[in-house]
Amino acid sequence: MAEVPITGMGVPWLAQVRCLHLAIFALAMIPLFLCLSYLNTDQLHTTAAPLRNYNVRMLQANTTSQEEKNAPAAVLHSSGTSEAPSQPAPSHQSNSTNSTNQGPDLTRGVAAEIIYEAGHVDVNSQICPDLGKNIKLLIAVTSAPSHESARLAVRETWGHFAIRKDIAIAFMLGATSNQSLNDQINKEQDLYGDIIRGKFIDTYDNLTLKTISMLEWVDNYCPKASFVLKTDDDMFINVSRLLAFIAKHKPEQRAIYGRLAKKWKPIRNKKSKYYISPQQYKPSVFPDFTTGPAYLLPAQISKELYVSALNHTYFKLEDVFVTGIVANGLKIKRIHASEFLNKRISFTPCNIQKEISIHMVKSAEQYDLWKKLHDVAKCKK
Repeated sequence: MAEVPITGMGVPWLAQVRCLHLAIFALAMIPLFLCLSYLNTDQLHTTAAPLRNYNVRMLQANTTSQEEKNAPAAVLHSSGTSEAPSQPAPSHQSNSTNSTNQGPDLTRGVAAEIIYEAGHVDVNSQICPDLGKNIKLLIAVTSAPSHESARLAVRETWGHFAIRKDIAIAFMLGATSNQSLNDQINKEQDLYGDIIRGKFIDTYDNLTLKTISMLEWVDNYCPKASFVLKTDDDMFINVSRLLAFIAKHKPEQRAIYGRLAKKWKPIRNKKSKYYISPQQYKPSVFPDFTTGPAYLLPAQISKELYVSALNHTYFKLEDVFVTGIVANGLKIKRIHASEFLNKRISFTPCNIQKEISIHMVKSAEQYDLWKKLHDVAKCKK
């Protein structure tokens, strides 16, 4: 019988070959084992680069409408100013912080639909039950996030009419990055439930976005109401007088009522707070418009005003923009009502009882005017 060949170590050659194959196989399996082990462990999910996240946040904050998205593309949103324009400037609420010009350059001409984001942070549809079917008057008060005292003064005086089932009141706000303010607004909302926040930064330059947001909200949640009063939180409103005015007018009429401004010219001085560039509005004269502190409109026209506003070149003078340019293009009449004063006057009982709207009223003064409104003083008609 033949002998089995052996190596110098006394191990059969066939066994050596098998050992070598096993060693090669083991070495080949090591990378596979490592790969399988890696895949079976929890892996970190990839995220956008920090710089991109920052840019997205800045874009949302600066190009979204709404201290006035709460709209994604927005620009920054009272009228207090030390300058004296060459002519009376449109009246605007004094309820917002100064703009910081962080968004796109609106003076070059930007369509409103580009900088407005639809929707609201706080919807509060319960303000108008059944879409406002039984609401005779919705009072939409534009306010700034920091104006808690002004809103409280309104609620405790002329805003008290909201206890009636045919009258509703809502405060229109924009967004703010101030967390302490947001916490305060959330508490206020929990307590009163009358705040609506749009998707835009609340600044002076965004006043028009605030009104567009109001129109959108009315169209979505209160279209069956009869009338909407757009006003500011530094206004005193004689609601009884306003209801008497409404009783004489039909909500079916396509008209906006208020203090009519005629033949006003755009201010072309770039240093002015009210500067409007030719790219924003080319004609030398604005269409007639009702001044912003307070004006009345039928709720049914809110939809067409909202839709049409998005198709116009944006600028910050909300009363000129909405009740002038947009309304004029829709052939909606603007009708002068002398009881809408929209300015500060002597706070006598007779003045307060005869007029509908008084402007530039401080929070503490609301209580004094509310008391004088009910004074039995005899006034000449």
